[in-house]
Amino acid sequence: MHRAAKFARLASAAAFLALTSAPTSLAQQPGADETCTLHGGPTRSVVRVIDSETVLLDDHTEVRLIGALAPRSPDLTPQAQAWPPEDAAIAALKALVLGRSVSIATGGRGEDRYGRTLAHLFVEQNGERVWVQGEMLAGGHARAYGLPGSYTCIRELLAHERPARDAGAGLWASAAYGVRSARATRDLLRRRNSYEIVAGTVAKVTTTKARTYVNFGANWRSDFTAGIETRLLKAHPDWAQTLAALEGKRVEVRGWIQYRNGPYIDIEDPSQIVPAENVLPGPSMPPSDAMTSSGRTEQEAPEKEERPAPEAPGALDL
Repeated sequence: MHRAAKFARLASAAAFLALTSAPTSLAQQPGADETCTLHGGPTRSVVRVIDSETVLLDDHTEVRLIGALAPRSPDLTPQAQAWPPEDAAIAALKALVLGRSVSIATGGRGEDRYGRTLAHLFVEQNGERVWVQGEMLAGGHARAYGLPGSYTCIRELLAHERPARDAGAGLWASAAYGVRSARATRDLLRRRNSYEIVAGTVAKVTTTKARTYVNFGANWRSDFTAGIETRLLKAHPDWAQTLAALEGKRVEVRGWIQYRNGPYIDIEDPSQIVPAENVLPGPSMPPSDAMTSSGRTEQEAPEKEERPAPEAPGALDL
């Protein structure tokens, strides 16, 4: 059995506790000693796998596998050819759930902007109850992520991602999903609206009334920046106090690239920004096409334009 898949299956099988009708509010901080709690829902059959992260149930509900972002082809033109990482993810998802009964569990936000149900799926496999998201991540068929209001179980999702990333399995073997350099600002801007993992050394951490900015260059008007709204800092005061200490350290940020005075990632959860020593090594992109600059170091509110050993995931209460 593949090491990553075996890790996920054993960890998932060992983690399930009794069903609960009410979710527990989690302090979503990586490495925190916490239990992931989800609402237990109905059991349905999967009649179609729509894409690499969406299934159609027998009651006509479309379910998006929240927390496991599957690969999509970067080529969006009509002439686009099949994209092997996407095809592999679809095949893996079909093998897991197509034509089978799945248990549905939810936590946080209920739907995405397209009206699809955001849920976690579980399936019986060889006498074990398997977490579908965990299996997709451990096989290298997805990356761990969240949406605003839907970061429940992010610690467990990241833990399942780690073995595949460490082994360079699945999508992690493709340069398309490599870690981007914070200095390669032109490259990052070309990837606007795509989900990326960006690594670099923090130049300055600055706080305004609205946000705290983690700057990866001397010129905030053009260099890569991660921004954190005050509401998130207030929700996680202990974590907020650690941000100033990131100056001079190598940090990894994950999220959707936006343009706000240069490439920018909006931080919606503490799991999106961590010191590099807390993440496993994985494929990375060289800082080619880097655009570094010098200039002002003060931060103003930008105009909005739209190797530790792997640890088993924490328990999931279902």
